[in-house]
Amino acid sequence: MPIFNQLFKSLTIRNLLIFTSVVLLSGWLGYYVDNIMPPQPAGETAGMALWLVLPLLSTLALRTFAGDGWKDIALRPRLYSNAKWYVVSFVIFPLVTAAILLIGWLLGWIDFNNFKTSDYFSVFAASLFPNFIKNIFEEFVWRGYLTSKLLQLKLNDCWLYLIVGAIWGAWHIPYYLFFLPEAQIAQILPVAPVVFALLAIVTMIFWTVMYVELYRITGSIWPAVILHMAEDSIINHLVTDRHITIAPGTEIFISPITGVLSMVFYLIVGLWLRKIRKGNTFRFDTLVHSSENKKVLSLPQ
Repeated sequence: MPIFNQLFKSLTIRNLLIFTSVVLLSGWLGYYVDNIMPPQPAGETAGMALWLVLPLLSTLALRTFAGDGWKDIALRPRLYSNAKWYVVSFVIFPLVTAAILLIGWLLGWIDFNNFKTSDYFSVFAASLFPNFIKNIFEEFVWRGYLTSKLLQLKLNDCWLYLIVGAIWGAWHIPYYLFFLPEAQIAQILPVAPVVFALLAIVTMIFWTVMYVELYRITGSIWPAVILHMAEDSIINHLVTDRHITIAPGTEIFISPITGVLSMVFYLIVGLWLRKIRKGNTFRFDTLVHSSENKKVLSLPQ
């Protein structure tokens, strides 16, 4: 009935506004908490912990007490039907990173003189499980809640990517300004933290296409968890641990973390996934979502 559709839409929009407000304020609140507390170890502050957990706590509260419910959380792994997508999720970042490194090497912009194979792969292997656990909580928020709720509003795909990517990226602004040491930012890109934060938002909007499309194809948050785990384990310490050296002035183009080339490659991957989803005769993104009024809604194409 139209009245129930309108009530459901109003509830979803209200809760999305509450969620977005909490997300965007969480880091600034964390910064305030750190400023009123005694000195704490870098990267292990109470404010940073608050920044990390408040988005998750807000989704739990909204689902439990504010009418969102739990039926659209997409926790089922669907391993049998999604097996190939788990493989795809794990190999996207390694393959794109390898392509960027090869191009950078051929252009003379990247060298591997400091690359230590055993050190790199030992850190990679050791970081997989912690990053897997960490990204369960992140993807519970970004795909399991934010993307799911926006899909119920039947937004145009471009708006969906822009909104999810912008909120995801903006959540990181206090992290880059206050919690991440400026020296570590300079290792990735020699710019001021505020410039890096803005560039990171653009990067995350480009990345969002493939995260959202994997979620829509599979009807599960777990491939996105694997994708996020691979990203954190593969590319970050490649640069921050100085396994590669990027020629000064070329970082903005060739960096495997925030370079323009990497953004373009990940956008192409995302659009490829979108084409597959649109071409499938049966898609898991048509799984039903139920509201408190029992109105059944399909995720938009």
